[in-house]
Amino acid sequence: MNITRNRSEKLRQFFVILLPILITQLGLYSMNFFDIMMSGKYSTDDVAGVSIGSSIWVPVYSGLSGILLAITPIVSQLIGARNKKSVPYSVIQGVYLAAAMAIVVMMIGSVMLNPILEAMSLTPTVERVAHDYLIALSIGMVPLFIYNALRSFIDSLGQTRVSMIITLLALPINVGLNYLFIYGKFGFPELGGIGSGYATAITYWIITIITVAVIIKIHPFSDYQIFKTFYRVSFKEWASLLKIGVPIGFSIFFETSIFAAVTLFMSEFDTVTIASHQIAMNFASFLYMMPLSISMALTIVVGFEVGAARLQDARAYSLIGIITAVSMSLLCALAIFFFREPVASIYTEDARVMQLTAQFLIYAVFFQLSDAIAAPIQGVLRGYKDVNVTFLMSLVSYWVIGLPTGYVLANIADLGAFGYWIGLITGLAMGAIGLSGRLFYIQRIKYPKQYAVK
Repeated sequence: MNITRNRSEKLRQFFVILLPILITQLGLYSMNFFDIMMSGKYSTDDVAGVSIGSSIWVPVYSGLSGILLAITPIVSQLIGARNKKSVPYSVIQGVYLAAAMAIVVMMIGSVMLNPILEAMSLTPTVERVAHDYLIALSIGMVPLFIYNALRSFIDSLGQTRVSMIITLLALPINVGLNYLFIYGKFGFPELGGIGSGYATAITYWIITIITVAVIIKIHPFSDYQIFKTFYRVSFKEWASLLKIGVPIGFSIFFETSIFAAVTLFMSEFDTVTIASHQIAMNFASFLYMMPLSISMALTIVVGFEVGAARLQDARAYSLIGIITAVSMSLLCALAIFFFREPVASIYTEDARVMQLTAQFLIYAVFFQLSDAIAAPIQGVLRGYKDVNVTFLMSLVSYWVIGLPTGYVLANIADLGAFGYWIGLITGLAMGAIGLSGRLFYIQRIKYPKQYAVK
């Protein structure tokens, strides 16, 4: 990270940080994308099962890994304040916390998974695929969480290209393993959609091992000597991480879990509708990687400037990020609208699924603008370590407004599955409005230009 003195330098630094984050996020999400797409080529039951499993796993993982995002603003502010010696301790405690969270998730999952799937009234084949896919995926859960903690450290230094390179190395491995395990090539067992779970779990182990090696061997990470000292577990430091991380994690969980909740409600529809809904949602979520990446980049640069008490620079970065996100969202919305049928054909060869997916994608167009406003503002607020109000806004906009609206439209107004999508759009819009008001308060009222955040 460098100190910037004018807008052109800020633009350059912002995009130098953003572009690798975007490629990394697209790469990580592509693992889920290829799991669903390649399972769809195998059979409709398999894509439905993997989609259901993914809809359960993604909100849990996103929410809990969101807790680990606390490492980014903490380390960014330490570096901005030139307090380098405190960084290794915070990072290692984050690694300990990540491993503990993964173990707890697996323990809870072993008890709760079957009841959740049984409550969804799925066909036996779809239920079996969803169950076994999640069991396979759990093999890579501990390294995945540790990777997220270490990646937060790497990104907080502004070295986002490193995360990008690691992900780009891992992606073809994941696709290759999918090919072997899903279709049973070269003597491997033919596992269908379940095989994608094993492939992804193995890939998680690979990227974690690579990341540890990079931090130990490569400058500037090696300068911090993260693994040189054996620190005891500090519940006090965990509490500091959780104080910032839990509201972040719950905000993300409330946003992502509403999509899982909609999937639960939609289990009353037939397999074609479930598969079409999940395919459209998967592609819309893929495009969400753009505003999400901007959000993560903003947390880094805003946290750095806030730590150094350069609040005017933090505000300048905020504006750059939001304008970029809105501009890109308009392009994505146009792409979805004009290419929805080719997009649907990527995932499936079933004509019925393809036609219904194209209809769902029209609604996905309206996701783009709300996401383009809400996600960057969340990133800015995290840079200020302002996370509690965001958490409450997510709860209200998605669960108090969005989901009930969708249920009423789907069942009482008789709009069917499309009613749930309209409800989601309403919740996202309300969230964007609320977050905009919070950002105005933080930057214009609570923290005037001269105020130095400690």
